[in-house]
Amino acid sequence: MNATAGPTAVIADDERLMREQLRTRLAEVWPELRIVAEARNGQEAVDLVAQHRPDLVFLDIRMPGLTGVEAARRIAQLDAEPGWPDDRPLPEIVFITAYDQYAVEAFEQGVADYVLKPAERERLQVTVQRLKARLARREGGDANGAPPAAPLQQLLHRLAAQMGQPKTYLKWIQAGVGETIRMIPVDDVLFFISDEKYTRVQTAQFEALIRKPIKELVDELDPEVFWQIHRSTLVNTRHIAGVSRDFRGRQLVAVHGSDEKLEVSRSYTGLFKGM
Repeated sequence: MNATAGPTAVIADDERLMREQLRTRLAEVWPELRIVAEARNGQEAVDLVAQHRPDLVFLDIRMPGLTGVEAARRIAQLDAEPGWPDDRPLPEIVFITAYDQYAVEAFEQGVADYVLKPAERERLQVTVQRLKARLARREGGDANGAPPAAPLQQLLHRLAAQMGQPKTYLKWIQAGVGETIRMIPVDDVLFFISDEKYTRVQTAQFEALIRKPIKELVDELDPEVFWQIHRSTLVNTRHIAGVSRDFRGRQLVAVHGSDEKLEVSRSYTGLFKGM
């Protein structure tokens, strides 16, 4: 966030009047906030966030095409894209909803906020104060100010299920091991690490290669089990042996069955609070 220019935001709602009302209310309670773009659907929201890299994104939870939840899931993976800067946090997510059950779920998890339609000044002021506090923590170098990655993924999966989009997770990975193709139970996978072309599937016995990128695996694996700790790394939490720090203060994850240490990038250090 540029402290002199003020924070930036993208608004996404398929109803023009709702976008205008939210923009007006935000101008009243947060005049420093700059609305850099407005989207009419979920795909536009994802594209505009990738283009403008705002500090905040306000997503209508129900939109044609991609819903707000589906858009949020894609936005949560934008830092895995080659063009996203390493030092740029993902935006804070605020859901716009007429459905209290979704709002309460998001609020209780503490990884997203919400605005109930129509946006009322008093409730919006509460949201703004929370967002200002988070952005201030980010500006001060506190990685915990960023959205907690694994809890956010878990929340989005639950919201998708509540909206009638039941999710089934991968049970097997089909991967190349030498000249053969093997079916690997995901429970046996210690971690996934991607480079520009392949993703390495590591088990305690062997490693294999697949062409599926991390951003797709995050959406296909159970977020309660597989945590993203780096834009290129997913780790099976059931195999984590411990977390340590190196001489530069970086968090390193050790897993049972492997001597390899997995680096935790700054955006994901909040997963292991107190380490």
